[in-house]
Parts: sequence; structure tokens; C-alpha cells
Amino acid sequence: QRRSLAPSQLAKRKAGDEDEEEEEEDWHPPTSRKRQKAASETESGECYRSPFRKPLAPLTNRPHCLDSSQHEAFIRSILSKPFKVPIPNYKGPLGLRSLGVKRAGVRSPLHDPFEEGALVLYEPPVLSAHDQLKIDKDKAPVHVVVDPVLSRVLRPHQREGVKFLWDCVTSRRIPGSHGCIMADEMGLGKTLQCITLMWTLLRQSPDCKPEIEKAVVVSPSSLVRNWYNEVEKWLGGRIQPLAIDGGSKEEIDRKLVGFMNQRGLRVPSPILIISYETFRLHAEVLQKGSVGLVICDEGHRLKNSENQTYQALNSLNTPRRVLISGTPIQNDLLEYFSLVHFVNSGILGTAQEFKRHFEMPILKGRDADASEAERHKGEERLKELISIVNRCLIRRTSDILSKYLPVKIEQVVCCRLTPLQTELYKNFLKQAKPVEELKEGKISVSSLSSITSLKKLCNHPALIYDKCVEEEEGFMGALDLFPAGYSTKSVEPQLSGKMLVLDYILAVTKSTSNDKVVLVSNYTQTLDLFEKLCRNRRYLYVRLDGTMSIKKRAKIVERFNSPSSPEFIFMLSSKAGGCGLNLIGANRLVMFDPDWNPANDEQAMARVWRDGQKKMCFIYRLLSTGTIEEKIFQRQTHKKALSSCVVDEEQDVERHFSLGELKELFTLNETTTSDTHDKIKCRRCVNGHQVRPPPDGSDCTSDLSQWHHCADKRGLQDSVLKAAWDAAVTFTFHHHSHEEQRGIP
Repeated sequence: QRRSLAPSQLAKRKAGDEDEEEEEEDWHPPTSRKRQKAASETESGECYRSPFRKPLAPLTNRPHCLDSSQHEAFIRSILSKPFKVPIPNYKGPLGLRSLGVKRAGVRSPLHDPFEEGALVLYEPPVLSAHDQLKIDKDKAPVHVVVDPVLSRVLRPHQREGVKFLWDCVTSRRIPGSHGCIMADEMGLGKTLQCITLMWTLLRQSPDCKPEIEKAVVVSPSSLVRNWYNEVEKWLGGRIQPLAIDGGSKEEIDRKLVGFMNQRGLRVPSPILIISYETFRLHAEVLQKGSVGLVICDEGHRLKNSENQTYQALNSLNTPRRVLISGTPIQNDLLEYFSLVHFVNSGILGTAQEFKRHFEMPILKGRDADASEAERHKGEERLKELISIVNRCLIRRTSDILSKYLPVKIEQVVCCRLTPLQTELYKNFLKQAKPVEELKEGKISVSSLSSITSLKKLCNHPALIYDKCVEEEEGFMGALDLFPAGYSTKSVEPQLSGKMLVLDYILAVTKSTSNDKVVLVSNYTQTLDLFEKLCRNRRYLYVRLDGTMSIKKRAKIVERFNSPSSPEFIFMLSSKAGGCGLNLIGANRLVMFDPDWNPANDEQAMARVWRDGQKKMCFIYRLLSTGTIEEKIFQRQTHKKALSSCVVDEEQDVERHFSLGELKELFTLNETTTSDTHDKIKCRRCVNGHQVRPPPDGSDCTSDLSQWHHCADKRGLQDSVLKAAWDAAVTFTFHHHSHEEQRGIP
């Protein structure tokens, strides 16, 4: 048997031989070879190790102590791992690029322009292969694509509107001009379109950087919080706007200075939302710096270029200006000029040039007494004005909403005066003689009180009772006409034709449906009468007028719109911020009295037929038959006809009312069922009944052509109004919002 000659093996064998000799002398328990080796080494003090391998570290019972720095370094080496992007299946670069170093390679847009449904606002020009070799890749323009978060919710007309706005403010429609007017009618989503524009400008441009740093939204005080909520709703915390709706002068100045001092690519609060009043009072702070974009909501407040708000906004250092107004023409073309001049200065010349070249020829041509030459000249100037303005104005009517909203039936209801109202009316005209105060068709200051008195009388005799008691001019001896024992503490609907009809409408609506009603009036005194009527009939109601704070308004609107709220009636003062309110909790609205300015009535009536409305809507516009209210309504149609010609481009608006007919304001026609219907020379009616088509076979194209039907009781479709007909209704005009879509002639 071969044996190893290694020193360690020789030592083992030698030790084994010695043990055998000792066993004969004294017996010991058997031990393992390792213990034998350890014992032999301990006894002899010699250790046989191979020179070809390193010895093992000696083991001791005492722990090996490290100092603190060595220990910390050791733990850090255990815990340290290479950086990994915390995104599942991430295959991009691993962060080798240093901060602040420009990324190498071709510039790319912020969002994918080829994604399905992408809204592309700018597309770089297509380059040939030769041009692509020569172009500097660091300067190549990129696509501008609306954030998919917004483009997914935009309707087709809103996508078109965003594209128009972007082209205007980037000077692509009119070189050198950066402004535009968003003149869509109420309910078409002007706010959402402007939020989309701001967000896009704040984040991207063809140069692969933000187009603007900051934007300012100026709105009526009642809409400041609404704008803030809309930004939060659509952008979902991606941006933090600064809304200023109150506070001390020092506090507001401090916030505005902080806003104006913001610089850089990522401004913390790039959107300022402020009211017109606050802007005017703190304009000096905002004028010290520059702003990329200013948006003026309800911009028809800037119709007078002489007022302080207009001048304060006009002095703001910003080239890009967007004006939002659903009713850009309100009274005359010169006010329209002020709006266009604000957004694009000089596009229509000076005010004097505009008046001479456009306003006078157009108005002369629209007068019923105009000659053929004047009409022809007016039409030519109108076409020229439209061609200029349409480059910076976009206007879509609420007919678009017919695709998304329920049917709306709008009705003008003529209500006869009660015997008491008739006697008071005739008595006033005999005593006050307001006709003599009119000169050349213009209303003097002394005539304004007469107009107000007659309008209040049409609403209810209780509103002029105090004047009768004091025997003011026009009401001397009128107290004897009131019933014996009459008191203003309780409302008596039977004394007013319109109040009688309203009482019927509310009673029938309450008893036959779960619909809610909005009541609108120009006078808070009329709202007081509504309150008395509601308390008498035990209707639950809420009221919003000028005395209510902005914060409280938002709360009561939210509560009323809730399906579970018990309130049946919402009373609204048209002078107290009816603009912008969303009252979709109701689907019936009563416009109790007309305003000289059709824009005020249009704004108030658009509160219920809006996005979110689920029910069929009914709008009732009450007029006292043969009175000043019908004259006001006729005057409204003249202004709306002017607006439709310039803004809506409707060419077939006939000229039925001469401006000289203002002298007939202070007359009372007791024999007619509708003075307005008589004035328009309606060709659809024979002996007071509508015939379709018109008897002469022609289309009915009048200032009231929007009212598709003239009707007596037999022609009514609304069961609620039909039930109220016998009370005091004499005639109605009504318009069906979906007739065009449903093929109704």
C-alpha cells in the first residue's frame, strides 16, 4: 500500500505509532484524528503546515472590534445598489445624462401628434430629403398638440374653437395682430376652450418651449371662483391658479407683486384670476411687468372705451388678448368697434374713421325709411366689415347644442292688463304727458322715470302704490282706483295680468310635475312680490340678488341644482350677476319683464338650457299686451337684427321698425291681441291663426323670424301655458330649438 510522503501525513503516522506503544501500558478512550493532531501540536509546540497553502485565521472567543467609520463604510457597501428606474418594463436611458445638460438628438413634441384623436394646433412644414440634411436639428420646429387630457373631452365645435384661438394669439391669422373675440352663444363651452388655450401656451410651442410664462383671466366678481373651479376640474391639479376674490389692499398688492415677479420655465402659479373691479383698483401693480396672455370674460363690459376698466386693461403690457362675449353687439356698432379695437388695435382704424366708413352707412341702410341707394351702400359696407372682423372673431349659435341637449321651447306670452292696470296706465299718460319729453326719437333724462313707472305698473300695481299715495306726477287721484281696503302687505295676483298668468304657471307645474322654476326680474321689488306669492302658496324658494355675497351664491346654486333639494323656485335678479350661473336643476324659466338690452335677457334665459340639463326646457317671456313692454321687445328685435347681421351674418332680416317709432313708446293699444304681431306684418297668419306655408308662398323673413310659430290657444303645445291661457293670455310666439334637426318646417 502506497503511503503519502507529505509532512502532515508523516507526522500523523509517527503520532499513531507512539500511541500504540502507550496503549499497552495504559488504556484511553479513542479520539478522532483531528483531536489527536491538535493535541500533538499542543504538546510538542511544533506545527506542521503545507508551504503551498495559506494558514487559516486563528479562531478566538474574543470578537473582532472595528471602529465606527469602518463599520459605517461596511454597512453602506452592503446597502448600496445601482440606480434602477422604478417603472415596470422600462427600457429607456438609465439616467446617465447630467442635470442641466441639453439632450442630444432631434427635438420632439410634448404629446404624440399621431395618436388617435390628437388635436394638432401646429404642424411643421414638410421638408424634402435635401432640406432635412441642411436644417439645424436644434432649431427644427415641432408639432403643437393639445394635452390628451383635454382633447378627449372637447366636442367638435370646441376643437375648432381652440384651433382658431391658437391661430389668432400666435399671429397666424392676422400678421402683426395677436387678439381675438370668442363670441359663441351661451352654453357652448367658451371657458373650457380658453382653459385649453392657456394650458397649451403655458407648456409648448413650435420652438419646443412654452409660448408664455403667465396668463391673466379677468371676469365679473361672481365668476372668479367659478373660473378657479373650472381650472381645477379640467386640469386636475396639474396647475395651481391664483384666484383673488377679496382681501385688504395690502394683501392683494402683495399677491399681485408675487405673481408678476415669477420667472422661468416652471412658474409656480402661472394663472391669475381676478375681477374687473379688483383689476381696476390695482392696475398699477400689474402694469409694471409683462403678461403673456389676458382673457376678459363677459367682455361686453369693455364696450365703452372711455371707462376706467377699459383703459386699465388696455394699458396692460400684453400683445395676446382674448375677449369672451356671447353678445358682442348690445346697443350700437361703436360699442362693437371698442371690443374689436381692444383685441386688435387699428384693424378697423380710429373710432371716427369707423363711424364715418361703417356705422353711419350700415344704420342708414337698415332704417325702414332708407332709400334703395342707401340700402345698397349699407349692405356693401356690412360685407366689408364682416370680412375684416371674421378674421379675429368666431361665433357659433346655440343650435349646436341641439345635438347634446334636450328640446327647448321658448315662448313670448302676451298678457292683457287687468282693468285696474288699464285705468292707471291711461291716467298716467294723460297727466305725465311723457310724449312731449321725447325729441327726435331720443329719450331724455326726465322720460326715464316715466318709463320705469310704466314698466313697474305692468308688473303689478303694488309697485307704484307708494307713488299713488304721495300723488306724484302722473298718479294724482290714482289711489281712488284701487279696491277698498287694499294693502301692499299681501300680494293680490288678480290685480296684474302677468302675475295672474305666473300664478297659474306655478300652480299647474307644481301639481302636475316635479319640475323646478327660475323666476327672473329686473327689479328687486318684483322679487319681493314673488316672495309674498311663494309664502302664500307655500312654495319653497331661494333668492339671489345684489345683496348676496359671492361665496354664498355658489352654495345656494349648488344646493338648488341637487335633485334631492326641496326648493321649487329660484328667484334671480337679472342685474345681480345672472351671467355665468348654471341652474340646470330647473327646466322652466319665467322672464317676468323685458330689458332694453337684449343681451341681459339672453344671458338670464340661458341659465337652464346648459350642459348637464336632462329635461325638456320651457322659457316663458311675459309681456303686457299693447304696452311699453311690447315696444321694448320690438326695440330688442331691432338690436338683435343688427347683431345677427354683423355677428351671425344673417342677411334676410327685414326692416320692420323705424327708429322714429320710439315716439310711440307712451301709447296704449287696448284693441290688439299683440302689438308686436301687428307690427311685423306676419304673412303666416290669416285672421289671427297661423297658416303654413305663408299664403303668398314666400318665406317669412322678419325681425321675428326666429319665432317659428304664432299661436292662439289652439296652437299651443305646452300644457302648462294652455292651462293658464284663460287667465290673461292673448297671444304667443314660440320657437322650438330642435325643429331644424327634426325636420319640422
